[in-house]
Amino acid sequence: MSEIPLRRKRLQPKTGSHWAPGLIMVKIIKTRLRIEPPDQHESSDLTYVNSCFTAANANLLKLSPQGKKESAMKSRFSFIRIFFISLIGLILCLPELEVSASTNAAGKSEWSGRQDTWHGYQRNHFQIEDRKCYVVIPEKVASGTPWVWRARFPDFHYEMDVELLKQGFHIAYLDVADLFGSPRAISYGNQFYDELTKKHGFQKKVALEGVSRGGLFIYNWAIANPEKVSCIYADTPVCDFKSWPGGKGASEGSESRWQACLKAYGMTEAEALAYKGNPVDRIQVIAEARIPVLHIISENDQVVPPAENTRLMFSRVPEQFRKDNFKIISVKTGTEKSKGHHFTHPHPGQVVSFIRENTLKKDVKHTSD
Repeated sequence: MSEIPLRRKRLQPKTGSHWAPGLIMVKIIKTRLRIEPPDQHESSDLTYVNSCFTAANANLLKLSPQGKKESAMKSRFSFIRIFFISLIGLILCLPELEVSASTNAAGKSEWSGRQDTWHGYQRNHFQIEDRKCYVVIPEKVASGTPWVWRARFPDFHYEMDVELLKQGFHIAYLDVADLFGSPRAISYGNQFYDELTKKHGFQKKVALEGVSRGGLFIYNWAIANPEKVSCIYADTPVCDFKSWPGGKGASEGSESRWQACLKAYGMTEAEALAYKGNPVDRIQVIAEARIPVLHIISENDQVVPPAENTRLMFSRVPEQFRKDNFKIISVKTGTEKSKGHHFTHPHPGQVVSFIRENTLKKDVKHTSD
């Protein structure tokens, strides 16, 4: 965890300057409070201050009574001036110490790379190999540094993420376009996770969000890393690539995306159709890890039909896990233009509560381990 540097350039006194002793005293006060570490110049700074006062006392003894009186008044004035300069310097040092402490306590660290804003919040861009990534920073980080990892289409139904930012969550995004949850995508995801948890101190258990084809990524990553997931929220998710983009069922699919999917997995179509590694085939891993799951679906979705994806997958969850940990928000109809795939989100607050309750609760458990 990086720390804001506290050192400043060493103060150099000017000969004959009335301000120099005060500036040197600021330096010494900082050193004594360990705001600034001691260095090889510390003893010379003390010597300089002592010599200033010694010289002043020697000159005072040589003066006449009237001169002594005037000089004593000037000395007292100089001492008061030096005292207040030192006090002001100390006060100016304290905010630096406070910023450094709060930065470390909050788990923040410095970010490099391009910065812009996302819905009014600072966004920091970086890369994992050739993949673009970003993290959106809350104004005040919640205890434990919780975060949401959004897969695909981060500006669709974003209102929940904005609310979670207000409540101290980071929002993270890794571009895994055209990888369809393939092993290569999972490898990028592992690097992304390590970057945020090890370098930037993010919570070890992350809330996963997947929209549409992003469902393939979040489920395949969670199946590979169940101990690192606090909960899963999926919006009209693809749970079987044979449904979309394959179009081997009720969905029309997408021929160009299907070819891209086969390329990403390094499979022939026959191998893909016989493949048993889709989320619908391995959901029991999520169930046995007791990871809470919430989906929102449109019942008239012709692009990602629920019967071939969410409902089929949930039907394969053992009954003892299904009741409490697998829930669905059902929307009767999506828009005609999107063939039922898009709609106005009816209950964003329910999603926020779901992520908060499961992620912050898991953070407490992680801390006590």
